[in-house]
Amino acid sequence: MKKLYYLSFSLLFLTTVCFAEVSKKEKKALIDLYETTNGMHWVKKWDLKAPVSSWHGVKVEDDKVVEINLFHNNLMGSLSSEIGDLENLRVLNLAFNSLTGKLPVEIENLSNLKVLKLEMNRLNGELPEGIGSLLQLEELSAFNNFFTGEIPASVGNLKGLKVLNLSSNELHGDIPSSLGALSQLETLGLFENRLEGTIPRDMGNLSKLKELVLANNRLIGDIPNEFSQLASLEVFQIQNNNFSSFKALELLETKEYLVFDYDKEDEKIEFKDINFSRTRMADTKFEDIEE
Repeated sequence: MKKLYYLSFSLLFLTTVCFAEVSKKEKKALIDLYETTNGMHWVKKWDLKAPVSSWHGVKVEDDKVVEINLFHNNLMGSLSSEIGDLENLRVLNLAFNSLTGKLPVEIENLSNLKVLKLEMNRLNGELPEGIGSLLQLEELSAFNNFFTGEIPASVGNLKGLKVLNLSSNELHGDIPSSLGALSQLETLGLFENRLEGTIPRDMGNLSKLKELVLANNRLIGDIPNEFSQLASLEVFQIQNNNFSSFKALELLETKEYLVFDYDKEDEKIEFKDINFSRTRMADTKFEDIEE
């Protein structure tokens, strides 16, 4: 009798472990994501009657949803505020879809988030100021959307950020000097926006920066002398702006660039033995051509 009891208990325990579910709150948030982004037309759909852990792109650890990866899965529609209920998320990848509308301010509730990928969608409106509260964030990629407004100064709070790519949006205003505090930053992409003003000198503090793309904006003034401190830089694109002087480029230390694009125009720049043998360069401005 005891053996039968132990056997029944063991089977019950194994059944509980195998079919453990996430919380009702998280499951509801996932179902909301499915319904508001036209889940019936996704490339890889969810079987809402199956365990959450079996749903495409969803990773569950200790009964908590820690990752959603729905890259290139034909998501359409907007994100609702319930996305903020997935508080255990470490990765949220919704890139290469057709999402529209604004990014919910509740995104700031995802305090464990390390990767936020929203590129190649149709999201609009301003980036929430609260995005600077995602202190665990290491990658924020939102290029090729329709975001407007200014880059939130609070982004400078993300001390662990390694990748920040906001290229090809409609962002305007100055580049916030707070970006100079991102000591771990390796990639900064602000290409093709409507950014104006001068480049903050604080950006010369980004000693780990490997890729800096500021091309196709409305930036003015001089290239900061502090850029000579960017010893790790490999990709450097600043063409198609309205800079008044490139004199600081002469201070760049000897190195091999993979990409070095700037507007040479009539100014003759004498570089300090920079090895351009493997470098792609561009020294002309693009013109808007009327059809």
